Amino acid sequence: MSNSTPRSDVNEQTGIDMANARAFSSVAVENVRDFLHHGRTEWLARSRIVSILEKDPVFDKSQRDFMTRTERYERGLALTNRIFELQNIHNWSDQETKLALAVLDEVLSIFLHNIAFQPVFMLQGGPTLVKKYGHLIATRAIFGCYMQTELGHGTNVSRLETTATFIPETQEFDIHSPTLTSSKWWVGALGKTATHGVVQAKLILPGGKDMGPHLFFVQLRSMTDHSVLPNIIIGDIGPKAGGGYSPVDNGFARFNHVRIPKENMLSGFAQVTDDGMYLQPPHAKLSYGGMLYIRANMVTIGGWLIAKAATVAIRYATVRRQGETGPDGLEKQIITYPSVYYRLLPILSRAYMFIQLGRTLTTAFDAMASRLKQGDTSLLAEMHATTSGLKIYISTNSVQDLETARRSMGGHGYSAFAGLGRLYADYLPGVTYEGDNFVLDQQVVRAALKSYRHLFASKPPAVSSLSPSSLYLRHLVTPPTIPSFIADKDWRDPATAILLLELRAALIVHEHAQNVSAPDASVNQRVSKAVTEAFVAEQVGDMIKGLAEMQEKDRVVVAKVFLLYLLTTVEGGLTDLLSFGVISPTAAPPGSLTASDPTRSIRLAVKQLCEELLPEAIGLTDAFGFTDWDLDSALGVSNGKVYEALWDRVQAEPLNRTEIPAAYKLSIKPILERGQRMAAAGTQSKL
Repeated sequence: MSNSTPRSDVNEQTGIDMANARAFSSVAVENVRDFLHHGRTEWLARSRIVSILEKDPVFDKSQRDFMTRTERYERGLALTNRIFELQNIHNWSDQETKLALAVLDEVLSIFLHNIAFQPVFMLQGGPTLVKKYGHLIATRAIFGCYMQTELGHGTNVSRLETTATFIPETQEFDIHSPTLTSSKWWVGALGKTATHGVVQAKLILPGGKDMGPHLFFVQLRSMTDHSVLPNIIIGDIGPKAGGGYSPVDNGFARFNHVRIPKENMLSGFAQVTDDGMYLQPPHAKLSYGGMLYIRANMVTIGGWLIAKAATVAIRYATVRRQGETGPDGLEKQIITYPSVYYRLLPILSRAYMFIQLGRTLTTAFDAMASRLKQGDTSLLAEMHATTSGLKIYISTNSVQDLETARRSMGGHGYSAFAGLGRLYADYLPGVTYEGDNFVLDQQVVRAALKSYRHLFASKPPAVSSLSPSSLYLRHLVTPPTIPSFIADKDWRDPATAILLLELRAALIVHEHAQNVSAPDASVNQRVSKAVTEAFVAEQVGDMIKGLAEMQEKDRVVVAKVFLLYLLTTVEGGLTDLLSFGVISPTAAPPGSLTASDPTRSIRLAVKQLCEELLPEAIGLTDAFGFTDWDLDSALGVSNGKVYEALWDRVQAEPLNRTEIPAAYKLSIKPILERGQRMAAAGTQSKL
């Protein structure tokens, strides 16, 4: 006779499992945390700010999932206003205020002011315009948006239809939307919030000469009562897929010959003289600076987003027990199943990688922006190529990792209280905004082919001329020696994976260059991914070398995290490596089909590395430093008591406030009574 009595309290066991997992982890969480946050000072600053926000009732999240879109928008502005109130109360610096906004797990209208409107204005505005409005923008005395995308065109900036026609007689520009499809569309903060905008429009000079897209500073609403100014139509474009971006008023706008002063052209680079002559900018794509800044920041934002997904999913997988029963009578923790840890630990590795890469990229962008101010455009092309590839890479991986992490949590992962569905919906448009990924692939490929042709245009090829993003091409000049068989110990050396990823990129670019007149349908995606992963691999090698100052036991573990990224990336590129013969199968004996699998060694290396990192998983996720308020996830609570947390959360569901819903009288009762009458009539007819 079976005994159905449980041998332990499942809810209590979750807390025990989480405590044990923390005890088994060998990493010093505080040391790894300082590394991820770029030092103890930055971590302490974040921690102080979070402790203030999570105690403030304005930042309470308990009712968020039950709000309408209008309520989410109004809450978003309340959060924003409270942040700036706290800035005054606590005398926060601008950096601390930006940090306070960044820790909020909400997309807010102010973000577009901070990462698109203000940087573009300050980088590309002329001295007169910056002097007049710069301080107002910095103090948010005016609220801005970046108006580029139109109803009919997005990524293809050169075909935007909005016009800015120069009128020499009045020294003004006439901003106009000549067609329905020229309506500005999807612009964050435009719908109901922004007072001003930086408008991307075709510059039309006297005589009708079209000079292509340029930027113009336009007031949109009254500074007295917030009403929309004459000859402008503005509104919100409506709800977004999956409820994402609910707090943001993505908007539309149409201009009917709106006049602005000549000085409102952002003329830091390109200019128009009083008599309508055009002064050429030093680089054709200087106006793309704002987009590059956003793309650079997307890497950091995506890295921390993946970190949240990894933390929630790994915590839940650590305390959730399902399936096979062990010697202790308990079901196994699901994180011990290969099908689970093989999905989750690579996500953890990408979080670590993208967080570090984001810091590197932001530093590089700041250096480029500084040089641009001095008229030096030498870094612009490289930054454009790099950010295009990385924008594709971070957005694609973030969307996939968020969904993979959510699905790893089974049915409960579909609950809003799991927390990852909301993050997914908010991040999902990242694959299409700031350049559709499939279109950006083409830009990455063009840059790769340009580097390839430039390299081989000189005799002998000048390897020293290669930029960091195209350094992989050096292997075409001096081919490295590849062993016929890669031993297990070789996979433990990061240099092995880095070399393979660089070779893959070099060979696929070479192949495409030979067949560029007859490409296959997927070549842009394959080349773009290969060259981006080669660049990232080289950066990860530097990250591993940069761990030298970390304590040895922590260094060993974190190095394994980065190595896991490299190995799983190689595994993802095996099709290319096999296609080009970099990894070759052993021939089957005559008359036999049983050739050995040459990729087995890397798959086993990945498995072994995952098993070594499993005991460290909770410590490595704790090192991100997220509080329960940060995560807002019943399944990712720090104490591990996920079922208790989920039970408590559902009690707040408004439907549970009454035993009998209002829909009973309106709908349920009539349905039941109709069915009962039909059933009774059917019974009588049979009699």
